[in-house]
Amino acid sequence: MKILLDECIDRRLAREFVDYEVKTVPQMGWAGVKNGQLLTLAESAFDVFITVDRNLSFQQNLPQFDIVVIVLQAPSNRLADLKPLAAKILDTLPTAAKGKATIVST
Repeated sequence: MKILLDECIDRRLAREFVDYEVKTVPQMGWAGVKNGQLLTLAESAFDVFITVDRNLSFQQNLPQFDIVVIVLQAPSNRLADLKPLAAKILDTLPTAAKGKATIVST
């Protein structure tokens, strides 16, 4: 399973997903790409897109995208706040559906 971390997420969070191939938006050369176009790019190369953008599901028509979208809800996007969510993300991955936002929170 291939995971893409949004550019607003600390790249060091990737270390928590040992058994997965994880890239960041900047690593892919997609920094600054708007969400709709980003999801189109992501769905062609990744299975999962992880973001902290809570408005994504309201701004985009997620059912049109063939990718799992996980939205993290934490006090901030600092690594210290996101790292505790890693186990919940891993638990969520097997049942998360493509084309909708799955919320993972503290």
